Amino acid sequence: MGAGLVPLHPMKHRADHHRKMGQLRSPCITTRLRRGGVCVIFPSGRGRVRSGLAAAAARQGRYSTRCTRALHLLQVPSLTAMITEDQTAVIRFLAAPTTHGGAPVERIDTHASIVFLAGTRAYKLKQAVRFDYLDFSTSERRLSLCEAEVRLNRRTAPTLYRGVVAVTRQEDGSYALGGNGTPVDWLVEMNRFPQEALFDRLASVGSLGIEFMSPLAMAVADFHKSAEPRPDHGGKAGMSWVIEGNAAGFAEFGRPSLDPSAAARVTDDSRRELDRRAEMLERRRQSGFVRQCHGDLHLRNIVLLDERPTLFDGVEFNDEISCADVLYDLAFLLMDLWRRRLPCHANTVWNRYLAETADFDGASLLPLFLSCRAAVRAKTSATSAQLQRDAQRGSELEGMAREYLAMAEYLLHPPHPCLVAVGGLSGSGKSTLALSLAPSVGAVPGAVVLRSDETRKRLCGVPPLQRLGPEGYSSQVSERVYSTLAEQAGLVLRAGHSVVADAVYARAADRLVIEQVARADSVPFIGLWLDAPESLLIDRTAQRRNDASDADANIVRMQRDHDTGDIRWYRLDASGPAPSVLSSATEWVRKRDTTS
Repeated sequence: MGAGLVPLHPMKHRADHHRKMGQLRSPCITTRLRRGGVCVIFPSGRGRVRSGLAAAAARQGRYSTRCTRALHLLQVPSLTAMITEDQTAVIRFLAAPTTHGGAPVERIDTHASIVFLAGTRAYKLKQAVRFDYLDFSTSERRLSLCEAEVRLNRRTAPTLYRGVVAVTRQEDGSYALGGNGTPVDWLVEMNRFPQEALFDRLASVGSLGIEFMSPLAMAVADFHKSAEPRPDHGGKAGMSWVIEGNAAGFAEFGRPSLDPSAAARVTDDSRRELDRRAEMLERRRQSGFVRQCHGDLHLRNIVLLDERPTLFDGVEFNDEISCADVLYDLAFLLMDLWRRRLPCHANTVWNRYLAETADFDGASLLPLFLSCRAAVRAKTSATSAQLQRDAQRGSELEGMAREYLAMAEYLLHPPHPCLVAVGGLSGSGKSTLALSLAPSVGAVPGAVVLRSDETRKRLCGVPPLQRLGPEGYSSQVSERVYSTLAEQAGLVLRAGHSVVADAVYARAADRLVIEQVARADSVPFIGLWLDAPESLLIDRTAQRRNDASDADANIVRMQRDHDTGDIRWYRLDASGPAPSVLSSATEWVRKRDTTS
C-alpha cells in the first residue's frame, strides 16, 4: 500500500504562483500547519489548482511514490483538481492511536486517498478532491465509490476487503468509527498485510520467485473470464483515448525529460498501428473481450496472501480506465515485468495466460498494448519529475521517463516471427528447453510455447495434471493433437509472434506438418532434436512431479522402439546440464534465424 515518502513544494508557495497566473478560481485565504502536513482552506470550500497531483500531495505536505498512480492512470492532458471539503478533523481523528485502541498508526498518502495502518486493519479515506478523471467531491460520492471499490476488488481479494465503515459524529461532537451518530465520511476497511509481501517489493530485492508466475497468470485469467463484459467501452475509440492522452501529455509535460522527436514518433507510430488493428479491436469489443477489468494491473497492486498471488486496488472511479480489452489489462503486468529485467517471469505469465484462455487471436494487439502502457509511464514519469523538489529524485524520474519512452518505441517495432520446434523422446528435456528458450525468441514477451501434453489434456477435456488412460493416446487423438499444434502455431505466427512447439515429433509425418506451417507463413523454421540415453530418459520421467506429461518408463521404451526415420533437425546432446543445452540451442536458433 505504499512506498517511501519524499518532500514536495509546500502548497502555499505554489498557490502564490498560480494566483499570479490566474489559475485559482477562489483565493486561498489561509494556510495553516497541522500534524502530517499543510492544510489549505478555501473560503467557498473549493479551489482550483493547475496540478492536481501537486495539490493533493501538498495538502498533506508529503509526496508518496505511490502518488504517481494519479499520473500513470491519467489518460487526459489536464491535471486539474478541485479541493471540495476540509477533512482536517476526520484525518486527525483517524491518525490518532486512541481511535485504534492505542495501536500505532502509520499513514500513507496517495494521490486521492489516505491510508491509515493500525494493528491488523487498514482504513482508506478518499480525499475530497475532484480530478478531471476522478470525482470524490461529496460524502455521498465517496460512499458510493467506497462501496464500488469493495465490490469490485472482492472479485480478486475477498479476504482482504472487509467492507465500508462510517466515520460518525456523535452527539457530544466527537468522532467514532462505525458509531451511531451522523456519518460525516466513509472508509474502505481492509485487513492489513506486510508491505514486504507486495510483488514490487519482492522484485526490487530479487525475491520474486518465478514459481509464483503461473499461479498469478491463472488468477488473472480466471478473473478476466468472470469479469462483466463492457462492450460500451474499449475498441478503437478506447485505445485512441489512451494514445491521444499520451500525446497531449508529451506535449505539455514532456520537456525537458523527453526528446520531442522521439515522443512524436511514438505517437505517430501508435496511431498507425491503431488504424491497422482497428477491425480486430472492434471485433473483440463486440465479442466480449472488453470487460470490467482491474485497470491498474502492475506488481505494486499484487500481494502474496496465504502463498497465493492476489490482485487488489483495482480502479473503481473511472470506467474509461478499468473497462478495457483483457489483453490491455494484462499488458501492464507484462510490461512491468519486462521493464524490471524479468523476461522469464513475463514469458511465463504470458504463456500460462494463453494456456488458460487460448486467446491466440489477440496476440497481434500486444505490441500496441505494451507500447501504450510504456508510453503512459513515460508521460507520467516526466510529469512527476517536474513536481519534484529533490533534484536527485527528479533526475531519476527523468531518466525513467526516457527509458519508458524508448521502450514504447521499441515495442511498436517487433522482430519478425520464427517457428522453433523442439522434439525428442519423453524425458529428453523438451519442455525445460522450450520454456527456457522462449523468452529470448521473437517479440516481447517472448515466444508462445505450444506444448503437446497440455494440448492433449485440453482436447480430452481433463485438467493438465489428470492422468489419461490408453484412449487418450490413440492414434486418432495423437493426430488431433499434432494438427491442433500446427493450427495454433499458424495462428500465432500470423499474429506476428514467434512459436516454440514442444512435442515428441517421433513420426516423420508430424515433423513435416510443423515444417510446412513455417513455409506457409514464410517464416524461418528451426528444428531441434534432443538426444539422451534411455536410462537417463527413464530416470527423468520417474522424477517428474506436477507435470502434464503422463510418460513413464514403458512409454519411453515404446518410443525408443519406434522408427523415427531420417531426422534432419539440429541434434543436441541433452544428457548434460540444462543450462548447457539451452546455450547450445540459443546459439543455433540465433544463427539460423539471422541467416534465414
